[in-house]
Amino acid sequence: MRKILFRVGTVVVLLAIAACMMVIGRGHTLYFDNKKLEYEGQTYDAIRRINVFVGDEQVAKLSQKERGMATFTGQSFKFNIEVVREKGGDSEFYDFAVKVPYGQDGVVVNLIGMIEGLPQDAWMSEFVPVATEETEEEPAEGDEFDTGLEDFDVGGDI
Repeated sequence: MRKILFRVGTVVVLLAIAACMMVIGRGHTLYFDNKKLEYEGQTYDAIRRINVFVGDEQVAKLSQKERGMATFTGQSFKFNIEVVREKGGDSEFYDFAVKVPYGQDGVVVNLIGMIEGLPQDAWMSEFVPVATEETEEEPAEGDEFDTGLEDFDVGGDI
């Protein structure tokens, strides 16, 4: 009986650790956009320059129409941004925390929407990679094993 209890206890502990690691240790990629945003008929223009910091490390320096990224583990992500709206202008600083929805590995965050205080559905979306179509090049003349050596005259009769 004691042997069975130890085995069941071990399995329960391992399942608990696996469940915690699935939530805590899951890796995510957060993409930062500095692109024009349209929401409910209003247009929010991109900002001249945005610097994104995680802790003391700069992870992205975004000009208008650019995208940066950072990777992290866990479900929430804290970062700071420095905004320069015009050349030679003063810097503005913002602190943000983003909670990543379960089941999403990549999330796109439009920083303009966050700065303007828009609702989450306006500035957050799931990252969906676009598959590029590969084009096959056809060989010039002959086939792919054509060496082109038949055009050379070796100078003798065979």
